[in-house]
Amino acid sequence: MVRRTRRDPRHDILFEPLRIGPKVLRNRFYQVPHCSGLGDVKPFSQAEHRGVKAEGGWAAVSTEYAPVSLESDESPWISARLWDAEDAANLGLMAERAHEFGSLAAIELHHSGAHCYGGEARAWTLAPSQLASDLNAHIVPKAMEQADITRVKAEWVRAARAARDVGFDIIYVYGGHSYLPMQFLSPFYNHREDSYGGSFVNRARFWLELLEDVRNAVGDDCALACRVAVAALGPAGVELDEGLQLVQAADDLVDLWDLTIGSINDWSKDSGASRFFKEGYQLEWTGQVRQATTRPIVGVGRLTSPDLMAEIVRTGAFDLIGAARPSIADPFLPNKIEEGRYDEIRECIGCNVCVMKSEQLHHIGCTQNATAGEEYRRGWHPERFSRAANADLDVLVLGGGPAGMECAITLAKRQMRRVHLVEAAAELGGCMSWIPRLPGLGEWARVVNWRVVQLDRLANVEVIRSVRLTASQVREYGAELVVLATGSRWSSDGLSAATHAPIPGALDHRERVLVPEDVMVSGRRPAGERVLVYDAEGYFVAAGVAELLAIEGYDVELVTCLEQVAPLCDETLEGPMLRQRLHDCGVKLRRGVTLSSIGPEGALGEDEFGEPLSFAVDGVVLVTQRRSDDALYRELEADWGALRDEGVVGLYRVGDCVAPRIPADAIFDGHRLGREIDSADPSVPLPYLRERISLLPGSPALTPAARG
Repeated sequence: MVRRTRRDPRHDILFEPLRIGPKVLRNRFYQVPHCSGLGDVKPFSQAEHRGVKAEGGWAAVSTEYAPVSLESDESPWISARLWDAEDAANLGLMAERAHEFGSLAAIELHHSGAHCYGGEARAWTLAPSQLASDLNAHIVPKAMEQADITRVKAEWVRAARAARDVGFDIIYVYGGHSYLPMQFLSPFYNHREDSYGGSFVNRARFWLELLEDVRNAVGDDCALACRVAVAALGPAGVELDEGLQLVQAADDLVDLWDLTIGSINDWSKDSGASRFFKEGYQLEWTGQVRQATTRPIVGVGRLTSPDLMAEIVRTGAFDLIGAARPSIADPFLPNKIEEGRYDEIRECIGCNVCVMKSEQLHHIGCTQNATAGEEYRRGWHPERFSRAANADLDVLVLGGGPAGMECAITLAKRQMRRVHLVEAAAELGGCMSWIPRLPGLGEWARVVNWRVVQLDRLANVEVIRSVRLTASQVREYGAELVVLATGSRWSSDGLSAATHAPIPGALDHRERVLVPEDVMVSGRRPAGERVLVYDAEGYFVAAGVAELLAIEGYDVELVTCLEQVAPLCDETLEGPMLRQRLHDCGVKLRRGVTLSSIGPEGALGEDEFGEPLSFAVDGVVLVTQRRSDDALYRELEADWGALRDEGVVGLYRVGDCVAPRIPADAIFDGHRLGREIDSADPSVPLPYLRERISLLPGSPALTPAARG
């Protein structure tokens, strides 16, 4: 049952309808285009992912970028291609799903210009001038001739008509993020000397002609949206003055302005991680566009606060609250605000794992919302949970970290009789009790905060803190099902991917050798000023510890055996800024170095060419590999007879207790076990629907009904 309370009257403005061209939005919540790894390749997943957001109250939901022709082939990246009628039919499923819930469907028609990778089509790419792509430096485009310009505009019009015909309500001319229309506008890309180059009027010509052609083709039936990065904050685009000029020049051709900042080569400024950007940060630039337009504006900035949203609309800076990441973290955010269920809002933490999952792994995922991307293939809904077939059983969950909390919540929502969550520490959170204390990661505390509130609201959950159970106590507890979520710890001996062996001397000098838990939980610090932080993992922990110690006044050198410092942070759009911040903090960075020993005077190692190195330091922090804290599980699992004698019928483990992974995957694992607790063997994930061509006779159709 949905708990309804009174909505704050200050937020009423967010639920006023708004007309954009021939269409009307039912409220002021707009899911802007964002990548998902689904595109046209997984049409049912695409439809369900966006459809759940429509159900959750977003007045409009959009595809990711949708290339209009093979000359804009984005592969190996996944896009929502609209090259032909089959693509249109696939994407039309999304429009149908959005309409079921009274939402409008938008499609972000696109051409990458110089940045096209063309991995599948193998066609040349097109650009205003023959200048190598600053995103993919090995790609040199063809300088567009008049015939190319005419053809691209015609392909855009064809795609717009096809999108209209399968039900899309809002058609984009996407030029933001330094794609083709912006390449014509920007002097960085446009070195032409004809009527499409030189002056602002000439450089804007292609974009304006394109808008006019698309408007003439579908403007009576669809709203025309234009997405523009009004300030590139770098060379790859235009700055605010010319961004405002474009808005003024095109205002009578556009029904909705969708505003961003940055460029595709500097995407980190648009999808800004919380480590570097506060909520609403884009308003510094996009908030100035109102002076240039009379048309509705949608803008973004990782907005999750209803108070800030209402203030933005009230002041007229934006007419619509745009969201990508917040809509992934909580697809039901609009409904929860409308119904006054503020404490149920699952706020985005700004970790950008959604970017990593969509771009690098080709299937969207989210730290906060384990159901993101699983709506079709696993049939998971973020707000609906079926009663488990074995709901008459009691469950004991040991470990109140991210995976344990998520598992307990999911089990409780599946109506298990009683769920006891037992945590050895005084507070819930596990590793997430100290990770948010690393510099810049404060908003990651939302992972714990939201789950603590939900656990408190669930009547069939009891949370027990400051209790560490032994194996005999677990057996005698009285629960029929036992789930171990005891996490992992960083290896104190320096075991790592580089050598698959401990570092000699690491355990012999424990007074000088620390791991992250020593620094962040126990409060230990190196004995002297000189510190070496050794990273063999490549994500956020080593860099965060190094920055923290540098802020505290230590002389820090971050050494990694990897080819780059914190390479996984490149996948979350944090890497370059993180390395710059470390540099600014005085942290020395050294890549491609493997430590070979640790002694009383420091550490020895060798570089990527085998040359010996020595480090005269007073302390070493090893961030090499985590090991599962699974001793209790193994002790229990070794004596199934004793478990059965006490009535235990199921023993499982989740999260890092199985295998250490990033927080998003640990949370997913806890959620998965809760969803599948009544399967034949919950320890083994159930198969999921894959969207593929099957040549087997009698293969079931890929329809939502096939989910069973």
